[in-house]
Amino acid sequence: MASGAQNRARQRTLAATAAPNPLDEVDRAIIRVLQRDGRTSNTEIGRALELSETTIRKRIARLIAEELINVVAVPTPLAVGMTTSVIIGISVRLGELQRVSDWLVQYPAIRYVGLSTGRYDLMIEAFFTDNEHLLSFVANELGSDPAVRQVETSLILKVAKFSYEWEIP
Repeated sequence: MASGAQNRARQRTLAATAAPNPLDEVDRAIIRVLQRDGRTSNTEIGRALELSETTIRKRIARLIAEELINVVAVPTPLAVGMTTSVIIGISVRLGELQRVSDWLVQYPAIRYVGLSTGRYDLMIEAFFTDNEHLLSFVANELGSDPAVRQVETSLILKVAKFSYEWEIP
């Protein structure tokens, strides 16, 4: 059994070899404010964090440039008439996995494409105007690709939470 000193030394070694965290506490505080309301002005953020507007503006510009955050307006599917929400599991010939994934990414109705392990090779989340729109996509689009071996749709009856937010540690 390792002693406390050995465990602490091992933890220091692991911490030293871990990838550096690109966010400091100021960056995290800025992100938290923007998560609550992405329209918050740099001046307001600066006031809340007791920093200058210039500091906030430069920090946000760096976070965006380094692709650590995106600040965007995201319409809900309802805003564009997409009232039918579906999760679709897709099995494909493995040699065609990347091609099918790249093909699915092009569809505006699909908001998420994930290559996965388990029962399905691809998991997608998509929004449709109605069941006929969904049926057309499954039968005519997915059904037309010979690499698609199996499809299972799960209709979302009620969305309990729809959010892009998650708390940063």
